[in-house]
Amino acid sequence: MHIHLIDWAIIAILLTVSMGIGIYLSKRASRSTADFFLTGRNLPWYVAGTSMVATTFAADTPLAVTELVAQSGISGNWLWWNMLFGGMLTVFFFARLWRRANILTDAEFVSIRYSGPPANFLRGFRAVYIGLFMNAIVMAWVNLAMVKILQVMFPALSIFGYTHINILGIGFSSHLIAVGGMMAFVALYSALSGLWGISVTDTFQFVIAMGGSIVLAFVALDHVGGAAGLREQLSHVGWVFNFFPVAESGSTSQQGSEFLKMSVVAMVAYLGVQWWASWYPGAEPGGGGYVAQRMMSAKDEKHSLLATFWFQVAHFAIRPWPWIIVALAALVMYPEEPDKGATYVMVIRDLLPTGLLGLLLAAFFAAYMSTMSSQTNWGTSYIVNDLLRPFVRPGASEAYYVRVSRLVTILLMLFSLLVTTRFQMISDAWRFILACSGGIGLVLLLRWYWWRINAWSEIAAMTAPYVIYPVLVFRYGLSYESTLIIIVAWSTLVWLSVTFLTKPTDSHTLRSFYEKVHPGGPGWKRVASEMPHVQKDKGLLPLFISYVCGCILVLFSLFGTGKLIFAEYRQAGLYFVVAALAALVIVYQLSRMGWDRVTG
Repeated sequence: MHIHLIDWAIIAILLTVSMGIGIYLSKRASRSTADFFLTGRNLPWYVAGTSMVATTFAADTPLAVTELVAQSGISGNWLWWNMLFGGMLTVFFFARLWRRANILTDAEFVSIRYSGPPANFLRGFRAVYIGLFMNAIVMAWVNLAMVKILQVMFPALSIFGYTHINILGIGFSSHLIAVGGMMAFVALYSALSGLWGISVTDTFQFVIAMGGSIVLAFVALDHVGGAAGLREQLSHVGWVFNFFPVAESGSTSQQGSEFLKMSVVAMVAYLGVQWWASWYPGAEPGGGGYVAQRMMSAKDEKHSLLATFWFQVAHFAIRPWPWIIVALAALVMYPEEPDKGATYVMVIRDLLPTGLLGLLLAAFFAAYMSTMSSQTNWGTSYIVNDLLRPFVRPGASEAYYVRVSRLVTILLMLFSLLVTTRFQMISDAWRFILACSGGIGLVLLLRWYWWRINAWSEIAAMTAPYVIYPVLVFRYGLSYESTLIIIVAWSTLVWLSVTFLTKPTDSHTLRSFYEKVHPGGPGWKRVASEMPHVQKDKGLLPLFISYVCGCILVLFSLFGTGKLIFAEYRQAGLYFVVAALAALVIVYQLSRMGWDRVTG
């Protein structure tokens, strides 16, 4: 593999445009923290939604999909496809409420929904736990993936002749130092432009990243003889092409590779529990993190809903297939390679000519930068808005908070680089996080629709899993899936008990929240009866019908595209017809609710 001048030129153009956007939009970000973190609440739906998609398209994502396909075939992607069911709930039940709440971060939600010292503790704790520590782990995961990419593409990389450098007793490989240089570039334009620049840059970077992925999929598929050749060379493990999990245990060897069918317990955990019960960055039940940040940045409730809907469609129906095709081709090309995630990068290295190689490297850099910029801006918003402003330095000027925000952006990048040096495998850490957040999801959903949820409910749901997790894992050695199911049952019992044993949120806060957000539904009947002047939404049934049709639209589009790729045209046509009918029902239901009359 040789990287030529034209390849470097393509990468340089990407970096120049990204920095240019940051410089151009820097004045907008300087006016206030609302401008720096929320674009002045003036983001159109197509930019907000594309920014969400770009953030979830990290450098590690294609590698992770490649590993899933290598382990369990196409159906292994249900590990993340299941999150559609929670994401579509956010679209129709929560996107409009987040925009209506008129807050700066999802951690600030605590201050308008709960009351007293428990609410203050919860807000500060979430700011540090999620904005700093959890966020640093997310960025470390992305950094490690970028290191792996550089190791495959530039195995002999050295910095001033050194392949490993110690700084203050901490070891940095040359590849990690190179990633650190990329982080410095991202930190610079992120600190300059805030969310405006990040969102616009995300849109540009997503086009580059997605275009590069599609080109690679065509090249890889052609190399293995097209869809027919791919099926033929993997015919002895033909079930890897199944779109749905096989409900039995077993394994089938393929030239040294192991394909593992999904067990019944795993199916129950992924399809029946995980999507609504566990907290996961970017897929929080009811929305949260950078997804909530984009919803709150939208022009109005309609733009918030449309942005989140576009995110679900692009994330689950459009993006997966280019990655899956390359993953299947990699199984044919590198059957003996133990690091299946790295085979995605090997396909780039071994198949792409000059020019296209630069495009794919630029695509990976774009995916990396879009994720890191969003993560730092979002994490900084927690530290500044939910820790510094209310508890450390209240009453300071907006200019002061913007200056601190820019400094914290850079410090958060540096902290994540240090965290990266302490991790080798983060997949186990993510399983730990998903299991230990089991049970919090239901609280995150119900806090919008049931007045009785209080700050203690959320605190109990966050802490209950840690009581039994060590017993389940270290004493009994249960699998992640079994552990998750048990923890969800336990946590639900704990937080429900705590809810009814503690005092509810005070009536003044409940009334203020209901008047501001007016979510509707039977869970607020007691409060709503005392406030007849508050505008009532038109009911939850149309939203539920739209939710079901939204899931059908995305899944049938996803499966229809797969059938089209594998030349099963009759089935593809049927899938697309059903998806189109679901889209018509959604348009009709939202029109009945008056969404067509909401203007920007």
